[in-house]
Amino acid sequence: MKLPILGQGTWQMGEDPAKFKQEVDALRAGIEAGISLIDTAEIYSDGGAERVVGEAIKPFYRDNLFLLSKVHPDHSGKDHLEKSLRASLERLGTNYLDLYLLHWRGEIPLSETIDEMERMKSAGLIKDWGVSNFDTEDMMDLFHEKNGSNCTVNQLLYNLASRGTEFSLREWMRNHNVAMMAYCPLAKHGKNAIRANEDPNLVEMAKSYDISVEQLLLAFILHQGICPIPKASSTVHAQANAAMKDFRLKEEDFVTLSRLYPAPTVREPLDIL
Repeated sequence: MKLPILGQGTWQMGEDPAKFKQEVDALRAGIEAGISLIDTAEIYSDGGAERVVGEAIKPFYRDNLFLLSKVHPDHSGKDHLEKSLRASLERLGTNYLDLYLLHWRGEIPLSETIDEMERMKSAGLIKDWGVSNFDTEDMMDLFHEKNGSNCTVNQLLYNLASRGTEFSLREWMRNHNVAMMAYCPLAKHGKNAIRANEDPNLVEMAKSYDISVEQLLLAFILHQGICPIPKASSTVHAQANAAMKDFRLKEEDFVTLSRLYPAPTVREPLDIL
């Protein structure tokens, strides 16, 4: 699997019908600017976000896009996963997903979910599968199951202020060839949310590059080879996010950011939404 370096998130999209066109336009602007990956989930606005995505992608050639959705853990067993997947595909207006994720670990045995994911791959309904919000022990449990090592991605809350994944999880994933995706990359949500635009250090560094602080936060993640999936609420924001695809952060500035917002030195629970 070749994962794009940058994606578009859709959390909270599809909640307000009055914003439907604006959200569709923002996603289309992102695609036109070169962001082919769109992340969504069946629980986002009870399928509403998937409907927004489905409308947004209509003008584009499907094979040039990278679509991924996530299944609720209660729906991840043999009695429901295929039904959930087909419902997502219908809302998205496509006949396959590039990636399908287990949204978080639930009560259904991992072995059962893996079997269903592999069955969906064999049926051509998904190309690859992965997980979200899995900590180190969860990943170890997953890989102990048959075909568990076929997991390609772990999507996690990660940003400049929420760096708990760096303590042990990142190294484990690197050693087992599991890619990382970062949701909430702009540090606006979660227990470690920050008001980045009020930090003079971040404002000054962003100004030196002639970019926004939000773009600087994306640059911090992209510098590490991690795919962030920021949501854009307007075409302007989508274009600003896309502009970071080819941006290069200086190593000394990456070190400075890491010093200003250091990774934890002790194990912490994952920051999740």
